[in-house]
Amino acid sequence: MEGSSSINNGWRICILASFIGAIILVFRLKHSSNDISLLTVQSLAATAAPSNSSEFNTSAQSPSPAAPVAPSEINESSTSTHDEYLEKKPVEVNKEKCNIFSGEWVYNPKESPLYNGNECPFLSDQVSCRRNGRLDIDYEKWSWEGKGLCQIPRFNATDMLKRLKGKRVVIVGDSLNRNQWESLACLLYSATSPSRAHVDVRSSTYKVFKALDYHCSVEFYWSPFLVELQTNQENGTRNNILKLDEVSASAKKWKGAHIMVFNTGHWWVHRGKIKAWDLFQHNGKQVEKMKLDLAFGIAMKTWARWINKHVDKTKTTVVFRNISPEHKDKQWCYNRTQPMKDESFIATFPESIVQIVEKTIAGMRTPVKYLNITKLSQDRIDAHPSVYARKQKQALIAKQQQRQPEIYADCSHWCLPGVPDTWNRLLYASMVDNSSSNCID
Repeated sequence: MEGSSSINNGWRICILASFIGAIILVFRLKHSSNDISLLTVQSLAATAAPSNSSEFNTSAQSPSPAAPVAPSEINESSTSTHDEYLEKKPVEVNKEKCNIFSGEWVYNPKESPLYNGNECPFLSDQVSCRRNGRLDIDYEKWSWEGKGLCQIPRFNATDMLKRLKGKRVVIVGDSLNRNQWESLACLLYSATSPSRAHVDVRSSTYKVFKALDYHCSVEFYWSPFLVELQTNQENGTRNNILKLDEVSASAKKWKGAHIMVFNTGHWWVHRGKIKAWDLFQHNGKQVEKMKLDLAFGIAMKTWARWINKHVDKTKTTVVFRNISPEHKDKQWCYNRTQPMKDESFIATFPESIVQIVEKTIAGMRTPVKYLNITKLSQDRIDAHPSVYARKQKQALIAKQQQRQPEIYADCSHWCLPGVPDTWNRLLYASMVDNSSSNCID
């Protein structure tokens, strides 16, 4: 009996061991299959994702690399799936982005201009070249187009109004930003009923366009330095003091805007009679002389601190438009009717001013998009108001041209419709196309 019992126990042990071995084998096969599946998914993600994408940066959570799998453990289904994936065309990872600031001017009378200037009654005389007697209007018919496969979206005023529904846009700076405000106001006005638009241009320091059906506004605030310029009069002496440590007094009205567009630069380089300040104020002290780069750098830091402190980057997009070139001296705009093709021409403006702006923006906590319109505007020597910046009779204009046209020729601002419409088109492109948006940085 004892011998029989021992034999039975031995059989039981063998059967139990075989059962356990079978479970282990099934587990190993399943585990091996899971490892292959995981490797295939990881390989796909690594191939399809950009190397700098945070969405695929899983180093903190990724499982340890799977152990090498013996060929005999790779099941047929895993091999088939992997081979099928390898036969697919490789995913394009480093596809070149569309640089909306690199392109060319194309004569396109079917697509340009984007609106009829005569139907925009609030345009100032300064930019209403056709209304002021300019007869050649080809300057209105050029369109900025990207190179190669880069397609820049055409400005869609209705779509932009929808995107701006319930929002505020503020444009802050000098008369070139006022030029941009007039352009954007006209572009949007062209898509609204006049009875459903409110426009106030009575003030020289504040202008506003409102689209009543969309509850949105586009406002302009005059601030050529972005910091405060204050006039003091003591003992019969009048001094204009540029306070480098104080942001412009209008800044309290910028708060809460959803899009902010800034510029500065031109007024800093004015000299002689057109220089705006008599004294600089910094750290509580007033001085008559200071190096331009130093004063400008202090002012830009003051502006940057205000942006970092008062702008909610989750709700507001901040844009800085760089220098709009002038065409004076040897390459001046008088009597020019075609865009300039001279690639060697470089607009004269202190490079250090541009570098200070770019360095300031790069060091800010709040992201600032850089609307880099200098080069594309540089070619448009034909598109300035020239002697048509004033509302006058044609005969009087002709006499002025014959006498001293250099005195009357405005080679700084731009006719409308015209170049600033393209600035706003590129601003719009950054709103509708992520790849274009990446170029404004």
